[in-house]
Amino acid sequence: MKKVVNFLAMSIIICSVNAQNKESQISNDLKTKKMDKQNVQLQSFNEYKDVERALGPYIKSAKSGDGKLSRSAFYNHAHIIGSIEGQVYTMTADEFGDAISEGGPSENIQSHIAWIDISGPAAAAKVEFYDWNGFRFTDFFVLFKKDGEWKISGKVYDSHNKN
Repeated sequence: MKKVVNFLAMSIIICSVNAQNKESQISNDLKTKKMDKQNVQLQSFNEYKDVERALGPYIKSAKSGDGKLSRSAFYNHAHIIGSIEGQVYTMTADEFGDAISEGGPSENIQSHIAWIDISGPAAAAKVEFYDWNGFRFTDFFVLFKKDGEWKISGKVYDSHNKN
């Protein structure tokens, strides 16, 4: 009888230890999943900031009128198309950089990145400009991340009525 009681007591202890180990494993799994989720969120946030930085030279060039700075934000193949007061313009990145230089500085310009959407190495962004040499513009960008660097692959824009 004593052997049966000892056996039952040992069985209960072993079951209790196994249950604690399972609870501990579940707790560790939940912590790991939470950390993985936080890492994904941080990576997503960092990608957003990287796209924002990639748009930076273009946004700064709007104020400075520096066409070379604007050009540095684009891939060589980039295509720009849009309208100003109903007139459609289509340009290469080089031609667009020249147009920025010709337009000169726009010291009163205000800009705002309205949104950025990212999927892997592809991204899209909308940037609003107010008082860019007297115009309000809405620019839509398509960006691509190649060799760890985001650059603008294309731009479509519209000028609104003069400010």
